[in-house]
Amino acid sequence: MQDKNEEKGEKVNMPWFPNFVISEVVVTYILLGLLIVFASIFPAGLEERPDPLRTPPHIKPEWYFLFLYQFVKKVPALVGVSAPFVGIFLLILLPFLDRNAERHPRKRVVAMALGTVAGIALLGLTVWGYLS
Repeated sequence: MQDKNEEKGEKVNMPWFPNFVISEVVVTYILLGLLIVFASIFPAGLEERPDPLRTPPHIKPEWYFLFLYQFVKKVPALVGVSAPFVGIFLLILLPFLDRNAERHPRKRVVAMALGTVAGIALLGLTVWGYLS
């Protein structure tokens, strides 16, 4: 038996809970069942066990981590892991360590030289990591 509103062609307001929730749960379980069936029929192939100390040659990080990737490849493991943490710690402490009141770049030769060397090193390691 149809409702009076349905006979007139008007939209019928159905409550969101439980009608739509139940249909969403049913669809979710159907898709989950299909996923389990396909994962059982077509399992992922097992490859060789990964070696955490050897990076495969075809894997590279995004461009913003290439300098770190190249640095870790070229130095011993302990230095490659601890140096970035030391660098970040020094950047955090830099405002407290640099007590020079002068702010003009020409009067801050050491700070400008260190910043330029660090920038060139980062750029060089990034390019080297991209080309390797």
